Amino acid sequence: MAFKLALAGIGKIARDQHIPAVTASPDWELAATVSRHATVDGIQSYEDVAAMLAARPDIEVVSLCMPPVPRFDYARAALQAGRHVMLEKPPGATLSECQALEAMARKAGVSIYATWHSREAAMVATAKAWLAGKRLESLVVTWKEDVRKWHPGQAWIWQAGGLGVFDPGINALSIVTEILPDPIHLTASDLFIPENCETPIAATLAFAHPQGAHVSAEFDFRKEGDQFWNIAIETSEGSLVLSEGGAKLAIDGVPHDAAPGGDALKGEYPRLYARMADLVRAGEIDMDLSPMAHVADAFLLGRRITVAPFVE
Repeated sequence: MAFKLALAGIGKIARDQHIPAVTASPDWELAATVSRHATVDGIQSYEDVAAMLAARPDIEVVSLCMPPVPRFDYARAALQAGRHVMLEKPPGATLSECQALEAMARKAGVSIYATWHSREAAMVATAKAWLAGKRLESLVVTWKEDVRKWHPGQAWIWQAGGLGVFDPGINALSIVTEILPDPIHLTASDLFIPENCETPIAATLAFAHPQGAHVSAEFDFRKEGDQFWNIAIETSEGSLVLSEGGAKLAIDGVPHDAAPGGDALKGEYPRLYARMADLVRAGEIDMDLSPMAHVADAFLLGRRITVAPFVE
């Protein structure tokens, strides 16, 4: 039997990813939307989450797709109403509010899921398995994209809490924290902040690895032409490159394709929603915040460098 789901925040990510994943899955029925500015044809809509929760006690799960700053109040309302909650990345505006939401979910006896869609990219699991047991020598993240192409008109990204270049950069960190056998921690960061913005347009990060491997990341929102979402890894037993955000993989220069499977639900977001269905059925919680901790540390340690204004 399908779970009834309300989708809150009907913007680009909801239309591009969430709605197709939900409507294609036998686990889910899109029963309502919550948005002050947008609706979905044929689906009951509400402008206020409290009104939706009061009117639709049959809706079991609320998936939150709005920007991180306003998300806490929606999540709290849903949890206090006894609904399961699924959080788009990043799961909140701060680590402490995410921890508070997890505590609320445990008190209410419901599931909550901090999703990291890039962990579900086709070749991430293969990379993780290949790295297991190998001695890491270096890992270099290069995540460069054109913000005007991928985030048009999203002014919230440049406001406090919007993360700036870490909005895509946290995807890379979610993969790194998934595939590395050993935890790392940040040691230095440079944040390049446009003089008319509150968040960085580019950043460079350096990490400490317990065995002394070189680990670094470079994020940039100003890349025109070819776009790069790559993680290059050197080990004592060979090299691995994850490219296109984890969709492709090469080992010692030889491309490896994703193994064919019989699952009709392909892609990152279908796998996220399958995971959420499993969590609800099992009454479990998944609130890994390690990618967000690295971003928080980048702001704590960050050397702020002012750069030219950003003009869309």
